[in-house]
Amino acid sequence: MTSNGATNKPFSIEKRRVYEAYKAVKSNRGAAGVDGQTLEMFETDLAGNLYRIWNRMSSGAYFPPPVRGVSIPKKTGGERILGVPTISDRIAQMVVKQMIEPELEPIFLPDSYGYRPGKSALDAVSVTRQRCWKLIGSWSSTSEGCSTIFRMIFC
Repeated sequence: MTSNGATNKPFSIEKRRVYEAYKAVKSNRGAAGVDGQTLEMFETDLAGNLYRIWNRMSSGAYFPPPVRGVSIPKKTGGERILGVPTISDRIAQMVVKQMIEPELEPIFLPDSYGYRPGKSALDAVSVTRQRCWKLIGSWSSTSEGCSTIFRMIFC
């Protein structure tokens, strides 16, 4: 997994990047996918499995397998289906994430919060709350502002 030399592959993916993606997936742990392969089973032929992922991705021949559906209870009752990808697919997804995130992250607007590193839905709610209070404060400095806010909230 140490060779980073040029290949005749249509996509330039370093073998080292696949290994780094594997380490990230391993640190996240997680359940087996539709193939039933656990992380421990994947590691019994780690070099061969990582090579297969690299070879298929760099050749453009990688196709993700189906995900395993797992029912998760909702807090409000009922269930939702969570898709659990295979270990190999999680590694392939991590390779793509690690390759495109540095390129795409700078072009997002500062107010984009969905699926961004270091940002969450709670961050978005917090910023929204701060902006609302700031807006309410500037409106409430006049009697007209107070009546406008009252109409917005209660009418």
